[in-house]
Amino acid sequence: MSYRAFLAGEPLIVTVAPTGGVHGKEAHLDLPETPEEVAEAAAACEEAGASIVHLHARRENGERAFSCERFQELTEAVREATDDIVIQHSTGGTGVPLEERLEPLRTDPAPEMASLDMGPVNRYQHLTSENPRATVDALFAEMRERGIKPEMEAFNPGHLNEVNALLERAEVDDPPYVNVLLGGGTLTVPHPRNLLNLVENLPDNAVFNTLATGRHQLPLTTMGILLGGHVRVGFEDNLHYRRGERAESNAQLVDRTREIARLLERPVATPDEAREILGL
Repeated sequence: MSYRAFLAGEPLIVTVAPTGGVHGKEAHLDLPETPEEVAEAAAACEEAGASIVHLHARRENGERAFSCERFQELTEAVREATDDIVIQHSTGGTGVPLEERLEPLRTDPAPEMASLDMGPVNRYQHLTSENPRATVDALFAEMRERGIKPEMEAFNPGHLNEVNALLERAEVDDPPYVNVLLGGGTLTVPHPRNLLNLVENLPDNAVFNTLATGRHQLPLTTMGILLGGHVRVGFEDNLHYRRGERAESNAQLVDRTREIARLLERPVATPDEAREILGL
């Protein structure tokens, strides 16, 4: 994707990440945790313009869960509440054995998409996700066997080397889909010039998504729209609508993104259009 794609009016895929795996209702009372709450949020976001929902499962106490059973329950609730949204499961994890990280890929049916972390990332004070190549390859092999499209997570510029290395050693269906992340820790430093650099260094045939955390979400996802890429918003990455004002809901963030795209004369993709763009 490129600025020419933007000028051509290619549809914008909006992914929503309604709940992450770390913060919960202590951070925002309306952050969804239960399958019913996540499903309700997903339905509202689909109506607002999201075509993909990125899912994390949780235990009854609100802590993150990796079990296939929990993802099955969550996915079924989302499918029942939504019309046709694309379901994407998270496989990222900190200090979690590989076998547990494979569990979200084993629901029936399998999710259409799943995240694939491409390298190590520091999270908070005492948490590091290692993501060695052997883990990446094992997760990718399971995705390929089950027909799941990987969203390759490039937490920083060096992870684009890992994207290229995976493309060289494995059969990744076209187009490769790369999520570039900008924020704190070992994510790319959030600045417009750094987003430009990431996009410039993507594989030639890659489709990309822009994810930026906190107050950087609005300006950098807007820039991602202009560069012909796609965007992710939601409470996993950002809890605020504007400086000093909490967002009312995930759907409010999706609706703002759709309005920005409308003003820029770029249509928002339907779920089926997202499937066509990504080769699902």
